Parts: sequence; C-alpha cells; structure tokens
Amino acid sequence: MTGLWLDRLAVTQGDRTVVALDARVAPGEVLTIMGPSGSGKSTALAAMLGMLPGDFRLSGRIVLAGRDVTALPVRERGIGLLFQDDVLFPHLSVGGNLAFALPAEIRGRAARRAAVTAALDRADLAGFADRDPATLSGGQRARVALMRTLLARPRALLLDEPFARLDTDLRDRIRSFVLDRIRAEGLPAILVTHDAGDAAAAAGNVIDPQGRSLMP
Repeated sequence: MTGLWLDRLAVTQGDRTVVALDARVAPGEVLTIMGPSGSGKSTALAAMLGMLPGDFRLSGRIVLAGRDVTALPVRERGIGLLFQDDVLFPHLSVGGNLAFALPAEIRGRAARRAAVTAALDRADLAGFADRDPATLSGGQRARVALMRTLLARPRALLLDEPFARLDTDLRDRIRSFVLDRIRAEGLPAILVTHDAGDAAAAAGNVIDPQGRSLMP
C-alpha cells in the first residue's frame, strides 16, 4: 500500500476525544485539517510525529507506505515537518543548512555538494549556497526551509500553518511552490490550517480534527 493511512487514529485526554481520524492520503495528495485554535489540530500532528505529551492516549495506527510506524521513534518514521517559522540555522550558510538534512548514504563531498546544488536549482536559488540565511528574503527562506525538509527524503510531509506569517502576495507564491513540490515529489501530505484559501489551494479533502468533512 502506498501513501499515508490514518487507521482509526484517536487521541483522548481523560474522557475527551480530541482527535478521531480515519483517512487515506495518496502520494502527491494533500489532506487539509481545519479548525479554530484549541480544536485538536496540533495534537493530531503530534500524534502522527510520535510527540504526544504524556497526558494523552493514542489508539489506532499510522501506516506509511505499507509500514506501521505508530510505535516508532520520531526519527525513524520518515515523516517530514514544515513549520510556519522557517527555522534556518543562523550559523550555517544556505548550502550548509541544506547539507545538514542530507541522509548519511549520500557520501563524499562532491556528491553532497551536487545534491545541494540540485535542490537550489529546483527552488530557483542557483548560486545561493554560500549566502548567509540572514540576507535572504522571506520567500527565499521559505523555499530553503522546504528544500531542506525534502532533502531528508521523507515519505510523507506534515505542514503546520506554513504560510500563516506571509503577506498575501508572498503567501500565494510560496503556497504554490510548496504544493507543486509535494506533487512533483509524490508525497502524501497533511496540511493544518485555519485559512480557507490554503484548503482550496491544496485541492484535496478537508476535515476537522474529529474527522468530519468540511467540504461544501
């Protein structure tokens, strides 16, 4: 089975059900989870990542590319995360930030440099490897952050309000870039947002954290 399957995934806190999801996300597809603050969106992401606080209880399964990852540690799940903050390392160059994410099997300076160069080319940032992240625009930083996430070769991608802090014009452009890369990479993705424009651009199913459809 390809893609991501949330198999009767439920998160409870005491006698309250915070998250109840039963959904499949195909490669290149984006499932949007919408809801106001406090509705369980962040808890849903924490469950998928394996980072639930101790006062929550999890049941059901998270199956990725046919593999049950529910009990695996965070680093072994193969799930990437893109935040609303780009979180680039200020002490590394742009190229250094990208190289940090490269898997260990890419060995040798030439091979790693080639992987970084190819990622910058795909992000329309050719020649930016030696730049200080502090000199980048907001849109450039967002693209570097996405490419760093993708260089780690995740099998699925979670997007935690990644466009929330961008102004309207930049939001549209970066959102298109991110969604295009998800489709090009063939990644199943889950977008958490409170913005209906994000959900419309993702062009997939839209649900709340309790699994109720929000499609018109």
